Amino acid sequence: MKKTIQTILLVSFVILTTASFSLAQFNATDTSSFPYFHLGCLIVGGLIIVSLKQKYTRLYLSEAIGSFALYTFLIALFTAPVVDALKTLIS
Repeated sequence: MKKTIQTILLVSFVILTTASFSLAQFNATDTSSFPYFHLGCLIVGGLIIVSLKQKYTRLYLSEAIGSFALYTFLIALFTAPVVDALKTLIS
């Protein structure tokens, strides 16, 4: 029962994080330059982390949530609006 509840919590975190990423990117860019590839990578990464959590019982919930949060941050760092903001900040 504990494993099922932890998996449900992880799935809900993955869905909420992916939805907030999509909403932020939709508001930051126009529809022609939406980062579909980044969104796909985020979805696939979430599925992999959830499947690893189900397969390995010694993987803690906090480790899975933390790794997905860092993965989301890494994916968001390489989108066009963030790169443009970093370019203007540096120059």
